[in-house]
Formats: sequence, structure tokens, C-alpha cells
Amino acid sequence: QVQLVESGGGLVQAGGSLGLSCAASGRTFSSYSMGWFRQAPGKEREFLAAITRSGAGTYYADSVKGRFTISRDNAKNTVYLQMNSLKLEDTAVYYCAAETGTWTRRPDYWGQGTQVTVSS
Repeated sequence: QVQLVESGGGLVQAGGSLGLSCAASGRTFSSYSMGWFRQAPGKEREFLAAITRSGAGTYYADSVKGRFTISRDNAKNTVYLQMNSLKLEDTAVYYCAAETGTWTRRPDYWGQGTQVTVSS
């Protein structure tokens, strides 16, 4: 089992940048593919990005490709999401997620979420 805790959310102006972190408990972090999702009010949870267990492979939704970057540090049990060129529509609660083994977009564990608000 793994527990995930996101941090780094907050208020940012449109066009700005923000970095999120997700710290995982346990000693088997490198066994999990990691991903980021978000959910805006009244909308379904949306996949954003994922990274393989080694960090060698990454995947992005079209809506964030070129603006967001996912990375991980297995020594620190942490996955990151760097968000640049933020838009008003990026406002949402952001969640990190862990999936045992290969990423299939069906996480086994979720963090509690962190709010990101983009203002004009």
C-alpha cells in the first residue's frame, strides 16, 4: 500500500507557472507508475500525465502537452508536475495517482488533491 500527499497548489495568474509535488510513503515507490489527474467543478476527472516506473517514459493529454512536464525522483519517493503557461481553464483540484506496474490509466491509489486556481 502507498499513501500519496500532494503539495504546491495555490493561486497563480494566467500565463504563470506552478509546480506540484506528490510524496509517496513506503519503500516500493519505484514499483509504481505515477500519474496526475485533475477535476474542475462540474466536470469529470481528467487524465493529464503519467510517467513510467523508471521515469524513462512519459505520457500527456493533448490539453497539457507542451505546457506541463511530469517527472519523478525515486530516491525521494516523489513525483512532480511542472505547469507552465497556465490558463484559466487549468483551474481544478489536482490529484496524483499510483498504479502498480505498467501504467494503464487505472490507478490503485490516489492522493487527497491540491487546489490550483488560475486568475486573470
